[in-house]
Amino acid sequence: MSLATLAPAARPVTRSLWRMMWRDITCVHQRDPAARNTFEVALLYPGVHAIIWHRLAHRLWTANSKFLARSLSFLARFLTNVDIHPGATIGERFFIDHGAGVVIGETAIVGDDVTLYHGVTLGGSSWSPGKRHPTVEDGVLIGAGAKILGNITIGRSSRIGANSVIIEDVAPEATVVGIPGRLVRKARRGAGPDGRIDLEHHLIPDPVADAMSILIDRIAFLEARLGHLQQRVGVGAAGKAHRHLQHEEDVL
Repeated sequence: MSLATLAPAARPVTRSLWRMMWRDITCVHQRDPAARNTFEVALLYPGVHAIIWHRLAHRLWTANSKFLARSLSFLARFLTNVDIHPGATIGERFFIDHGAGVVIGETAIVGDDVTLYHGVTLGGSSWSPGKRHPTVEDGVLIGAGAKILGNITIGRSSRIGANSVIIEDVAPEATVVGIPGRLVRKARRGAGPDGRIDLEHHLIPDPVADAMSILIDRIAFLEARLGHLQQRVGVGAAGKAHRHLQHEEDVL
């Protein structure tokens, strides 16, 4: 089906489709410092190609052209190494950085301004029909290799650490890491003063490192205190020995 042959009633939707594609391309400059110009992003970014193909496939899917939609999705997976089911609903300004190995299931719902890194899976955890894939709200960042499984909700502006496995809801503005995912930060800044999304996922807190740091500080404090006590004991012992020698001299 050609976009030019759509019925007049669908043309506003078509314009909206092109607008979404353009925003998918232009948002890359805010999230990838390696992006030099719009032409390069549109031509050479597989993550951008994947979402453009998905926009077209999803439009066919919602128009009940299921086979054509799946065919287009299959072609997109072959070309980009990104597997997005045409039934998945994805909001505006969506970006897959590096665009490799990402899987998004049929009933997944993704909000606006979401960023995924390579190897992310938005998968199901049940054979039951109906909603079985995650809902990812606006402004979420999901690190490389993370697996979000089941009909759960990832709250707005939250961050998922690399290689985490998430099987329960995540609160808004939280940071979750590990297998299974555990909360390490309740609130965070979602965007900078210039409106750019916070991509500092390399600064995700490490609770083990924090505990080790506390132990090291405690050991240093105890060693300093022990040294002070040893010095006092040494001074006292020396003074006692001096008085004992002086007493013996007086006796003699």
